[in-house]
Amino acid sequence: MGGDGPISDGVRAAVYDLVIVGASAGGLSTAISSLRSGLERIRIIETSDHVAFPDLVGPNQLDIGFGEHATSVARHGEHLVVDTNRLSYRTRAVLVADRHDDRSWQPDIALPESDRIHLDRFDVGHDHDVLVVGASDHAVELTAQLASAGNRVVLAASGMDPSKLSPAGASVLRRLERDRQATLLYRSTPRHLTLVDGYPMADFGDRRTPDLQFDHVFFAPPRVMFTPADVGVTDDALASGKVWFIGDPGPDRPATTAPGWQVGIALAQACFPELDVAPVPSPLERRTRHVGAIEELRAEHYNATITHFEPTHSDLWVLRVRPDHGDTSYLPGQYASLGLGHWEERIDDAPDPDAEQRWDKLIRRSYSISSRMFDEYGYLSDDDGVGELEFYIVLVPPTEDNTPALTPRLALKRVGDRIYLGPKVAGRYTLNAVKDPAAEVVFFSTGTGEAPHNGMVVELLRKGHTGPIVSAVTVRKSADLGYADKHRELERRYPNYHYLPMPTREPDVPKRYLQDLIRDDDFAAMGVPLSPGSSHVFLCGNPAMIGLPEGDDGEVVYPEPVGVVQLLSERGFTLDRRNAPGNIHYEEYW
Repeated sequence: MGGDGPISDGVRAAVYDLVIVGASAGGLSTAISSLRSGLERIRIIETSDHVAFPDLVGPNQLDIGFGEHATSVARHGEHLVVDTNRLSYRTRAVLVADRHDDRSWQPDIALPESDRIHLDRFDVGHDHDVLVVGASDHAVELTAQLASAGNRVVLAASGMDPSKLSPAGASVLRRLERDRQATLLYRSTPRHLTLVDGYPMADFGDRRTPDLQFDHVFFAPPRVMFTPADVGVTDDALASGKVWFIGDPGPDRPATTAPGWQVGIALAQACFPELDVAPVPSPLERRTRHVGAIEELRAEHYNATITHFEPTHSDLWVLRVRPDHGDTSYLPGQYASLGLGHWEERIDDAPDPDAEQRWDKLIRRSYSISSRMFDEYGYLSDDDGVGELEFYIVLVPPTEDNTPALTPRLALKRVGDRIYLGPKVAGRYTLNAVKDPAAEVVFFSTGTGEAPHNGMVVELLRKGHTGPIVSAVTVRKSADLGYADKHRELERRYPNYHYLPMPTREPDVPKRYLQDLIRDDDFAAMGVPLSPGSSHVFLCGNPAMIGLPEGDDGEVVYPEPVGVVQLLSERGFTLDRRNAPGNIHYEEYW
């Protein structure tokens, strides 16, 4: 198919840019990407009479020699010479893309004796219900071949990482799914195979996939890369760095070994410096092209819907989440966990090493539950009856020491998107210690540490608390006060409630911190006594603001700078501990 005829010495006259040994998924991928990058003469030699994906041959004008196998690869001057059972080729580089099945491999489940269960290729004809089990390019090849023969195919690909497929394999897989030529189960694999009336019955062992019966079941065994000896590569040719292999790199492998999804780029960069090679898309980008895989992950892990997403500004949001099932009752001050998958896109381009290793896992973080504060009629809200939870969340920026995982993904979500909500609320940072309706109750918070206090303030007012209630919050800018208008409304309605927002980076506002309210006796000036005998103080946010002491052998050491706990302790207040009740209650935010 194509190419120039042999000359008298058996070597084709023209010099090829690249000779590829094996029309596997990785071999076809490299041929196509190399042609698109600007190489003009590429020859694929294939031992059999077929290629992994026949539909890619014509549109890409691939030059393939069927029935050819390499017998040697040697170095001749600046070129390589590939000898086959038919011809010899001069070429600038060689890719050994052939791989053979691991004959020693066995599935990790017991298989009944049946001529309908196969560990190798087998011509089953057409119009059959077929299950293919595997998560590699090999499984995609089998699926495509069976589907093109007119069979109804299910691919059980539990554990498949689409970003580890060759570009051709990934493209064909997406086409099979898009054109409904195969049913893809990215998160399922059979746990048991039995015979019912002589036909294989697959038990997938999970609620997502029912038991299914098939005419045939194919397992796609792992493949073993060819060694240099398998194709007669000389030491001199191998040392040239121009003979590449598809496989997983390792200490006993040639240095010119790369997996199918990566080998095309690696070979081009090493052997064809004149090419302007497009960078490899990120693993996340390659995975998100496989809509079915992402949707299955979301269906498996997400159990709630975002019903409200209101940005205070671009980096600060109020959102509400409604679970599919279960109770949303909580005590004001408690927290719940939210989660998104590592597979979700980020709003930033920060390096995220965990995403590659844990791409199909959830990121979970705990957030204090906030409050709507008012219902749709303007009354104080009773959030127990609304069936959803409200959260107040800030986008955490990356630093040299920390790459936040959840909030950069949450930033791209909107109303109607799915999310994970933990099954239980928890926390002892509640109003349980406030027994006297005339007690002074003071809330100190930094930033979104105000979230639990919103519901706690509303709870006190709903219960008819008559003592002074003060909520003081420090933020950088006034725009960071997501609930300011609601707190001002509470002040208008309830003379015993005081809201003290304290922006620290506004040019017309003196910079003061929560500690200054205690040092400067602001509470006395407000007519609010702050007494260890009658007052409770709640602290939520930056640990430096709280300033919890450390100590051994009874010695108490407070951190620098001075925190609120030290200032209150010097006035006779005590920390509330699990086994030692006190009147300083705290919730650290990181």
